[in-house]
Amino acid sequence: MNKALISVIVPTYNHDRFIGRCLRSLLNQTFARDRYEIIVIDDGSTDKTQSALVGFQDDIVSLRNDTNIGLPASLNRAIRHSHAPYIVRVDSDDYVNEHFLSVLYMFLAENRTMDAVSCDYLLVNDVEEVIGRKNCLDEPIACGIMFRADQLIDIGLYDETFLLHEDRDLRYRFLQKHSIHRIELPMYRYRRHDSNITNDGAADELHSARLIEKHEIGRAHV
Repeated sequence: MNKALISVIVPTYNHDRFIGRCLRSLLNQTFARDRYEIIVIDDGSTDKTQSALVGFQDDIVSLRNDTNIGLPASLNRAIRHSHAPYIVRVDSDDYVNEHFLSVLYMFLAENRTMDAVSCDYLLVNDVEEVIGRKNCLDEPIACGIMFRADQLIDIGLYDETFLLHEDRDLRYRFLQKHSIHRIELPMYRYRRHDSNITNDGAADELHSARLIEKHEIGRAHV
């Protein structure tokens, strides 16, 4: 088997009703199947996520935390398990276009001056109806960005103390040394549903305040 060029990191926690859709989209890529791996990291799910993964065991690398250690620590564990030169995160309640990996990889592989690439995304609801198209740089999300692995390692991966806004902290640190380029194709499907919207206002405020303090940014940009 050829060495994987891309590691797709799929963090999951209690997403048994979504993860099958996510993985099917990742297995239906135009990019050569033997050149990418799918690493699923389950952060101690208490629903039927593990049962939902049974049918995919031959197609994924499955990691599971015995207890819930938090999203950033889970992401770091999966990234450290990877040996591919390119890393992209796809959350388990989302899904992607069949050309997602091919296009992002082409842009990075053919343009050595590009550090990372992100594609636009479609916002979809619980039943996959499109409710909006978003510019990935104007309204960035945590996923759909392909990084060069060595640059992610260089900035120290995810800060495991940010249990919320871990993606924003990573982005701020990455942009201090590197750049993220936009691909104006909506190849990512970002699902909006009740369980991916934080209802913990105090925790959100705490981590937002930490972002402001750490990166000396205005509250309007958090």
